[in-house]
Amino acid sequence: MFLRRFPTVISPAKRAFSSKVSDEIDLRILNQEMQSIFGAEPPATMDYPELNSSIGSLEFTKPESSRQYEQPPKVVTEDISKLTHVGVSGEAQMVDVSSKDNTKRTALACCKVILGKRVFDLVLANQMGKGDVLGVAKIAGINGAKQTSSLIPLCHNIALTHVRVDLRLNPEDFSVDIEGEASCTGKTGVEMEAMTAVSVAGLTVYDMCKAASKDISITDVRLERKTGGKSGYWSRGE
Repeated sequence: MFLRRFPTVISPAKRAFSSKVSDEIDLRILNQEMQSIFGAEPPATMDYPELNSSIGSLEFTKPESSRQYEQPPKVVTEDISKLTHVGVSGEAQMVDVSSKDNTKRTALACCKVILGKRVFDLVLANQMGKGDVLGVAKIAGINGAKQTSSLIPLCHNIALTHVRVDLRLNPEDFSVDIEGEASCTGKTGVEMEAMTAVSVAGLTVYDMCKAASKDISITDVRLERKTGGKSGYWSRGE
């Protein structure tokens, strides 16, 4: 008789995961079965407190495959919002300068075009096939400064009050030294206009001389000085 009822005795372990009402009914049936077998009610410890406590302490962890789709921490969004050219969702944007004051702003930039001795001598003698290298490059640099907002996507369209581009032949390293200056009275600086001016002038020198040599390099495009705006005066090396 004990063997016939044994499966019924151990079955409550499987029922431990059912609802509370079902557990109470199963425990009464179990008590009756145990009493009919052993002649007495089972002890109070048969309420399986260890099993219940272990079930309550179970923790379920998300699989790795689902963790990778969780939202990034909020601090990432806050850091992105501090970038002036980046929107809150990470997209590029043009900076709103409407709240800034109008101030006199200037910027000075320079670059170098290394020609090599043979090309340098041709430019010096004005014997290049395309004509006056320095004169054409000067006009190109001025036009480049005026077209900066069309070339650089997030630059503002500035009403320039002055643009200067100077080119000087340097016999020490057979190069052309280019200097460009831009000025305006407005809400944002003209650094990009000055650097665009010298860059376009340098590219024009290359275009005017490329038939004589492909081994020409444009180097050291950089801002040398700026004035105006919230940051005020800045000069390289100071």
